[in-house]
Amino acid sequence: MTTDDLKTLHALIRSTGPENRRALFEELRKEFPIHHLEQEWHTTAEVILEAIARSGDLTKRGVRGVIAEASFKENIVNPLLQQGWQDKPITGNQAYDFLLDDSNGDIRIQVKMQRRKQQRPMLAIEANKRMFPLASNMWVVETQRTRGGKDNQGEATRPYRYGEFDLIAVSLYPSTNDWSKFRYTVAKWFIPDPESGDRVFKYQPVPKTPNEDWTDDLVESISWFRSGQKKRISKKS
Repeated sequence: MTTDDLKTLHALIRSTGPENRRALFEELRKEFPIHHLEQEWHTTAEVILEAIARSGDLTKRGVRGVIAEASFKENIVNPLLQQGWQDKPITGNQAYDFLLDDSNGDIRIQVKMQRRKQQRPMLAIEANKRMFPLASNMWVVETQRTRGGKDNQGEATRPYRYGEFDLIAVSLYPSTNDWSKFRYTVAKWFIPDPESGDRVFKYQPVPKTPNEDWTDDLVESISWFRSGQKKRISKKS
Protein backbone atom coordinates (compact mmCIF):
# COMPACT_ATOMS: atom_id res chain seq x y z
CA MET A 1 0.00 0.00 0.00
CA THR A 2 1.38 3.36 -1.03
CA THR A 3 1.40 6.58 0.97
CA ASP A 4 -1.41 7.91 -1.20
CA ASP A 5 -3.43 4.75 -0.55
CA LEU A 6 -2.99 5.27 3.21
CA LYS A 7 -4.11 8.89 2.93
CA THR A 8 -7.20 7.77 1.03
CA LEU A 9 -7.93 5.12 3.65
CA HIS A 10 -7.54 7.62 6.49
CA ALA A 11 -9.85 10.06 4.75
CA LEU A 12 -12.43 7.31 4.23
CA ILE A 13 -12.29 6.34 7.90
CA ARG A 14 -12.71 9.96 9.01
CA SER A 15 -15.67 10.44 6.68
CA THR A 16 -17.65 7.42 7.87
CA GLY A 17 -20.00 7.43 10.84
CA PRO A 18 -19.08 6.59 14.47
CA GLU A 19 -20.79 3.18 14.31
CA ASN A 20 -18.65 2.12 11.35
CA ARG A 21 -15.48 3.44 12.99
CA ARG A 22 -16.34 1.53 16.17
CA ALA A 23 -16.88 -1.68 14.18
CA LEU A 24 -13.52 -1.18 12.44
CA PHE A 25 -11.80 -0.49 15.75
CA GLU A 26 -13.22 -3.65 17.33
CA GLU A 27 -12.06 -5.70 14.37
CA LEU A 28 -8.54 -4.27 14.55
CA ARG A 29 -8.42 -4.84 18.33
CA LYS A 30 -8.63 -8.58 17.70
CA GLU A 31 -5.29 -8.39 15.91
CA PHE A 32 -3.50 -5.63 17.82
CA PRO A 33 -3.46 -5.81 21.64
CA ILE A 34 -2.95 -2.49 23.41
CA HIS A 35 -0.50 -3.89 25.95
CA HIS A 36 1.44 -7.11 26.48
CA LEU A 37 -0.40 -7.61 29.79
CA GLU A 38 -3.43 -8.66 27.76
CA GLN A 39 -1.50 -11.64 26.44
CA GLU A 40 0.09 -12.39 29.81
CA TRP A 41 -3.28 -12.43 31.59
CA HIS A 42 -5.22 -13.86 28.63
CA THR A 43 -7.79 -11.07 28.63
CA THR A 44 -8.36 -7.63 27.13
CA ALA A 45 -7.49 -4.14 28.26
CA GLU A 46 -11.21 -3.40 28.43
CA VAL A 47 -11.74 -6.23 30.95
CA ILE A 48 -8.76 -5.08 33.04
CA LEU A 49 -10.08 -1.51 33.13
CA GLU A 50 -13.58 -2.71 33.99
CA ALA A 51 -12.12 -4.72 36.87
CA ILE A 52 -10.39 -1.59 38.18
CA ALA A 53 -13.60 0.43 37.77
CA ARG A 54 -15.53 -2.15 39.82
CA SER A 55 -12.91 -2.31 42.59
CA GLY A 56 -12.99 -0.56 45.93
CA ASP A 57 -11.30 2.70 46.89
CA LEU A 58 -8.21 1.01 48.36
CA THR A 59 -7.52 -0.83 45.10
CA LYS A 60 -8.09 2.29 43.01
CA ARG A 61 -5.78 4.24 45.30
CA GLY A 62 -3.09 1.61 44.75
CA VAL A 63 -3.58 1.78 40.97
CA ARG A 64 -3.28 5.56 41.02
CA GLY A 65 -0.08 5.14 43.02
CA VAL A 66 1.54 2.91 40.42
CA ILE A 67 0.35 5.26 37.66
CA ALA A 68 2.14 8.07 39.50
CA GLU A 69 5.34 5.99 39.54
CA ALA A 70 5.03 5.17 35.85
CA SER A 71 4.37 8.83 35.05
CA PHE A 72 7.43 9.88 37.05
CA LYS A 73 9.51 7.42 35.04
CA GLU A 74 8.06 8.60 31.72
CA ASN A 75 8.00 12.35 32.30
CA ILE A 76 10.87 12.98 34.72
CA VAL A 77 13.36 10.10 34.69
CA ASN A 78 13.48 9.26 30.99
CA PRO A 79 14.51 12.79 29.91
CA LEU A 80 17.32 12.66 32.50
CA LEU A 81 18.53 9.35 31.10
CA GLN A 82 19.06 11.10 27.77
CA GLN A 83 21.39 13.50 29.60
CA GLY A 84 23.56 10.69 30.97
CA TRP A 85 21.81 9.90 34.25
CA GLN A 86 21.36 6.29 35.38
CA ASP A 87 18.18 4.67 36.65
CA LYS A 88 19.68 1.93 38.81
CA PRO A 89 17.89 -1.31 39.69
CA ILE A 90 16.56 -1.60 43.23
CA THR A 91 17.22 -4.81 45.13
CA GLY A 92 15.13 -5.91 48.07
CA ASN A 93 12.09 -4.28 49.62
CA GLN A 94 13.27 -0.68 49.89
CA ALA A 95 11.41 2.43 51.04
CA TYR A 96 12.21 4.24 47.79
CA ASP A 97 10.88 3.73 44.26
CA PHE A 98 13.78 5.11 42.20
CA LEU A 99 17.56 5.07 42.58
CA LEU A 100 19.05 7.71 40.30
CA ASP A 101 22.70 8.55 39.69
CA ASP A 102 23.86 11.74 37.97
CA SER A 103 27.58 10.75 38.33
CA ASN A 104 27.73 12.71 41.60
CA GLY A 105 26.19 9.94 43.67
CA ASP A 106 22.98 8.03 44.21
CA ILE A 107 19.66 9.72 45.00
CA ARG A 108 16.84 7.65 46.52
CA ILE A 109 13.39 8.94 45.60
CA GLN A 110 10.03 7.93 47.01
CA VAL A 111 6.98 8.71 44.83
CA LYS A 112 3.68 9.41 46.57
CA MET A 113 0.25 10.67 45.55
CA GLN A 114 -1.19 13.89 46.89
CA ARG A 115 -3.98 12.71 49.20
CA ARG A 116 -7.61 12.99 48.15
CA LYS A 117 -10.82 13.15 50.16
CA GLN A 118 -14.28 12.70 48.70
CA GLN A 119 -12.95 12.93 45.13
CA ARG A 120 -11.11 16.21 45.78
CA PRO A 121 -7.64 17.18 47.06
CA MET A 122 -7.41 16.92 50.83
CA LEU A 123 -6.18 19.90 52.85
CA ALA A 124 -3.50 19.46 55.50
CA ILE A 125 -5.77 20.88 58.19
CA GLU A 126 -8.31 18.17 57.33
CA ALA A 127 -5.69 15.47 57.79
CA ASN A 128 -4.74 16.64 61.27
CA LYS A 129 -6.07 19.86 62.82
CA ARG A 130 -3.83 19.52 65.88
CA MET A 131 -0.63 19.27 63.84
CA PHE A 132 -1.59 21.70 61.09
CA PRO A 133 -3.95 24.33 62.55
CA LEU A 134 -2.52 27.04 60.25
CA ALA A 135 -2.38 24.96 57.08
CA SER A 136 -5.86 25.75 55.79
CA ASN A 137 -4.51 26.50 52.32
CA MET A 138 -2.07 23.60 51.88
CA TRP A 139 -2.45 20.17 50.31
CA VAL A 140 -1.24 17.04 52.08
CA VAL A 141 0.67 13.87 51.26
CA GLU A 142 0.47 10.68 53.29
CA THR A 143 4.00 9.51 54.04
CA GLN A 144 3.65 6.00 55.34
CA ARG A 145 3.58 2.49 53.92
CA THR A 146 0.34 1.10 52.54
CA ARG A 147 0.28 -1.87 54.90
CA GLY A 148 1.05 -1.98 58.60
CA GLY A 149 2.77 -4.55 60.78
CA LYS A 150 5.20 -5.04 63.67
CA ASP A 151 8.92 -5.77 63.65
CA ASN A 152 10.77 -8.13 65.99
CA GLN A 153 10.83 -5.45 68.70
CA GLY A 154 7.10 -4.80 68.40
CA GLU A 155 7.58 -1.46 66.64
CA ALA A 156 5.13 -0.42 63.94
CA THR A 157 6.59 -0.96 60.45
CA ARG A 158 4.16 1.30 58.58
CA PRO A 159 5.79 4.66 59.43
CA TYR A 160 8.90 5.73 57.53
CA ARG A 161 12.03 6.59 59.45
CA TYR A 162 14.50 9.33 58.63
CA GLY A 163 17.24 8.11 56.34
CA GLU A 164 15.17 5.53 54.43
CA PHE A 165 15.08 7.73 51.32
CA ASP A 166 16.45 11.11 50.25
CA LEU A 167 13.67 12.92 48.38
CA ILE A 168 9.94 12.66 47.95
CA ALA A 169 8.20 13.31 44.64
CA VAL A 170 4.54 14.11 45.23
CA SER A 171 2.24 13.57 42.26
CA LEU A 172 -0.04 16.59 41.95
CA TYR A 173 -2.55 14.82 39.72
CA PRO A 174 -5.42 15.16 42.25
CA SER A 175 -5.22 18.97 42.10
CA THR A 176 -4.00 19.43 38.50
CA ASN A 177 -5.44 16.50 36.50
CA ASP A 178 -1.93 16.29 35.04
CA TRP A 179 0.13 13.16 35.70
CA SER A 180 3.36 14.91 34.68
CA LYS A 181 3.25 17.38 37.61
CA PHE A 182 5.31 16.64 40.74
CA ARG A 183 6.46 18.62 43.78
CA TYR A 184 9.66 17.72 45.64
CA THR A 185 11.26 18.20 49.02
CA VAL A 186 14.08 16.71 51.10
CA ALA A 187 13.01 13.79 53.28
CA LYS A 188 15.24 14.95 56.17
CA TRP A 189 13.10 18.10 56.32
CA PHE A 190 9.88 16.20 57.07
CA ILE A 191 7.93 17.01 60.21
CA PRO A 192 8.67 14.29 62.80
CA ASP A 193 6.11 12.11 64.51
CA PRO A 194 5.44 13.75 67.90
CA GLU A 195 5.45 10.29 69.52
CA SER A 196 8.84 9.25 68.08
CA GLY A 197 11.47 11.68 66.86
CA ASP A 198 13.14 9.18 64.55
CA ARG A 199 9.93 8.53 62.63
CA VAL A 200 8.34 10.69 59.95
CA PHE A 201 4.85 11.99 60.73
CA LYS A 202 2.36 10.21 58.51
CA TYR A 203 1.05 13.46 56.97
CA GLN A 204 3.15 16.23 55.48
CA PRO A 205 1.75 19.58 54.27
CA VAL A 206 2.38 20.46 50.63
CA PRO A 207 2.06 24.10 49.45
CA LYS A 208 -0.15 24.87 46.49
CA THR A 209 2.76 26.69 44.85
CA PRO A 210 6.53 26.11 45.12
CA ASN A 211 8.29 27.80 48.04
CA GLU A 212 11.56 27.63 49.98
CA ASP A 213 10.68 24.09 51.17
CA TRP A 214 9.13 22.58 48.06
CA THR A 215 10.10 22.83 44.39
CA ASP A 216 8.74 21.60 41.06
CA ASP A 217 12.31 20.99 39.84
CA LEU A 218 13.86 17.62 40.71
CA VAL A 219 17.40 18.84 40.06
CA GLU A 220 16.88 21.76 42.45
CA SER A 221 15.61 19.41 45.16
CA ILE A 222 18.72 17.27 44.71
CA SER A 223 20.91 20.33 45.24
CA TRP A 224 18.95 21.07 48.42
CA PHE A 225 19.57 17.53 49.66
CA ARG A 226 23.27 17.66 48.89
CA SER A 227 23.68 21.02 50.59
CA GLY A 228 23.14 19.29 53.94
CA GLN A 229 20.89 22.09 55.16
CA LYS A 230 19.00 21.21 58.36
CA LYS A 231 15.45 22.49 58.66
CA ARG A 232 11.80 21.44 58.84
CA ILE A 233 9.18 22.15 56.20
CA SER A 234 6.69 24.80 57.22
CA LYS A 235 3.30 23.92 58.65
CA LYS A 236 1.85 27.29 57.68
CA SER A 237 0.01 28.22 54.51
